[in-house]
Amino acid sequence: MKFVLDTHTHTIASGHAYSTIHDYIEVAKKKKLELVAFTDHGPAMPGGPNIFYIGNQRVIPREIDGIEILRGVEANIMDFEGNIDIPDFYLERLDLVLASLHDVCIQPGTREENTRAFIKVMNNRYVDIVAHPGNPRFPIDINEFVLAAKKNNKIIEINNSTFTNPGRSGSRDNCIMIARKAKEHGVFVVAGSDAHISFDVGSFQKSIEVFKLVEMPEELIMNTSKEKLKKYLKEKGKKLEEKAVGPIK
Repeated sequence: MKFVLDTHTHTIASGHAYSTIHDYIEVAKKKKLELVAFTDHGPAMPGGPNIFYIGNQRVIPREIDGIEILRGVEANIMDFEGNIDIPDFYLERLDLVLASLHDVCIQPGTREENTRAFIKVMNNRYVDIVAHPGNPRFPIDINEFVLAAKKNNKIIEINNSTFTNPGRSGSRDNCIMIARKAKEHGVFVVAGSDAHISFDVGSFQKSIEVFKLVEMPEELIMNTSKEKLKKYLKEKGKKLEEKAVGPIK
């Protein structure tokens, strides 16, 4: 399988990442990627961008040096009711919305609380991908989580960087179980690099190992075709048009 797109990257705007959009494009070209989504953190992340940064992405071209661009965000789940730090005014204009739990924005809860946070955020029609759900700091009921993703037509991310993050030791076993359940229930998955520096864009080796281990069908993996991803987004009502984001208010 050839992976041609990356749905999870962070620029210097996220506050703890180290590359610009131009840096990412240069590496993406060398790696022969076809599409990159820029998904900087929401404003609740310490050091994260102002909400106006998220809203002004309409100025980012749809294509740069042959690489197609999606304008997105990694929204922070702020409570166990699934509320996030991006207002609907901005969400409805974005191409791609990731939602995730970070312990600097919400302290880990019980298994039931963490599961509820993910299930509730999946009720948000603007959310497309649930990011790094395998993080062992936030234990979840994997079966309930995957069934909720199926019910709400959400994509589950198998996050590549989570395997090497020293603060997420144990992620691999969780991700394997999540991937197996996703395969069992026919839920879309995506490998996200979660790159915080341009050299990591399109780095999926650990995620690919999980997909191979569980024998994930190619049709469930979003990275193999930008047309497949765009079809999914358009069917959800994403416009993917030139002025998909903005104006700022």
